[in-house]
Amino acid sequence: MLMFAAASVQAQRTTSLKINEILVINNKNFVDDYGQVHPWIEIYNSSPGTVNIAGCYLTSDLSNPKQYMVPKGDVKTIIPPRQHVLFWADNMPSRGTFHINFTLDSIKQNFIALFDSDGRTLIDSVTVPAGQRADVSYGLIEDGWTLKNLREAQKTLTSYKNVTELWMYFDDHNNDGRYVTPSSNNKILDTNEKIENFKDNDKFGIGMTITAMGVVFLALILLYLAFKQIGNIAINLSHKRAKSTGLSHEEATGMVEQSGEVYAAIAMAIYEVTELHDEEHTILTIKEKSKQYSPWSSKIYTLRQIPQK
Repeated sequence: MLMFAAASVQAQRTTSLKINEILVINNKNFVDDYGQVHPWIEIYNSSPGTVNIAGCYLTSDLSNPKQYMVPKGDVKTIIPPRQHVLFWADNMPSRGTFHINFTLDSIKQNFIALFDSDGRTLIDSVTVPAGQRADVSYGLIEDGWTLKNLREAQKTLTSYKNVTELWMYFDDHNNDGRYVTPSSNNKILDTNEKIENFKDNDKFGIGMTITAMGVVFLALILLYLAFKQIGNIAINLSHKRAKSTGLSHEEATGMVEQSGEVYAAIAMAIYEVTELHDEEHTILTIKEKSKQYSPWSSKIYTLRQIPQK
């Protein structure tokens, strides 16, 4: 039962894996651990937990979902949260875990799919258009995004209002913050989109000032109401205690609603009685202690009279 539950959790986690970026023609972009350039496929873990891609399948043929199984036992197959892993499509699986047994076509379109460890559950797939340019990658507009993420961004962020495609090309020469980035974020975040929108919509900071002052005054009003309610509760409790002792409502109200000067005088009187002293009373006792011996230095052994000459 426990093994079944563990397998279920693993299956749920692998669904967060996304095909994130692909480079079909690699002339001088990025070299592998053998110092050679090959096409590569980047997988992104969009979940807040680690995911082990070992046992999953990569394929370029939908009719052959088990074309390449990611080997088990390699610690590098464990993808940390919001991180990437890169597979080299060099058709050289003998070179290691991340060298798959197929390559990508530089002329035709390329279908790429990621299947779960059962070889039947499709996790993610993409078709890369034909006619790819050298050292220009094809990837998601943001790491791990889906159409739902894009629709939400179109409503809240001005830079996405006119964006209609989830996939786009990344070129190192565009200077728009979107470069070919193997094993890294698709977009280099050097600015805060929400702050930039706020600057555009509130250039003089009037909205920010009104919002900040509103929050402060609202907090003060809530504190006033809270303390006033606490005071009323304390007064009602005092009235109930007074009634239990036989005092009338007017007498109890008079006792509770005394002025500050009266309470100050009472406090001073209590302090005078309990803390201040006009005289310090000290009793010193001396008790004689008898000794049953005479030390060698005792005065009884000394001369008691001055000798006569």
